[in-house]
Amino acid sequence: MDDADKLHHLLEHWCEHNASHREEFERWAGRARNAGLPAVAAAIGDAGRALDEATACLQRAREQLRGGA
Repeated sequence: MDDADKLHHLLEHWCEHNASHREEFERWAGRARNAGLPAVAAAIGDAGRALDEATACLQRAREQLRGGA
């Protein structure tokens, strides 16, 4: 497996992995809100949005690897 093949595999894995974490962040942000911890919930929400940005970067890398613009 050459580096491009390995990168393709890693990028797919990282995007899927981030999606899994994102769902967990949403769940725990809700639990924090329900526990009366709005600042904690907000910080977890911020982390989720940062993770979305990271995933978008990884998706752009994947498109570049596929020969996209």
